[in-house]
Amino acid sequence: MADDERDENLKDLAGHIAGALDRSITGESVSYGELTLKARAQDIAQVLRFLRDDSLCQFAVLIDIAGADYPARAKRFDVVYHLLSLHQNQRIRVKIETDETTPVPSVVELFPAANWYEREAFDLFGILFSNHPDLRRILTDYGFSGHPLRKDFPLTGFVELRYDDAQKRVVYEPVKLTQEFRTFDFMSPWEGAQYVLPGDEKAGG
Repeated sequence: MADDERDENLKDLAGHIAGALDRSITGESVSYGELTLKARAQDIAQVLRFLRDDSLCQFAVLIDIAGADYPARAKRFDVVYHLLSLHQNQRIRVKIETDETTPVPSVVELFPAANWYEREAFDLFGILFSNHPDLRRILTDYGFSGHPLRKDFPLTGFVELRYDDAQKRVVYEPVKLTQEFRTFDFMSPWEGAQYVLPGDEKAGG
């Protein structure tokens, strides 16, 4: 199938979905041979149920639920659902937006595989899901503070753990960086720095 014909088919599918779901769909786009829908967060379960059950869609496989963080926005998080239709040999992406305090409806009843995906989004981004059967951390350690995939989470984290041979157990300590602070001038090494580099103090003696 030619790219133009495929894109037209996807646009027709987008029109079919938007017509059936009325105001639940707020936007659609086709790029790289895939259809992306934008939906209202409170209607995500209704949207996914239609995509799964409608005869022209049949997106019966939930591939993944991913998060994305845009701290400058009021609704800083995107929650992205990836679905696969084996019958249509087609994928679709559904995006919704939410903030740090507003829960997104869980879709575990529609797709049992969403259970761990939603827990992962909660653990790493702090995205909340209402009516989830077991919303707790899944990747980070017990008592972990913060959500590591947020853009404002420090790359070094807040604490580090190690096995203490004297205490015969794992201990938690504040992160200590052994590397001294450096100032980088981003000069090309071929230009030559106009100051004495560490270790070169004796070179001019």
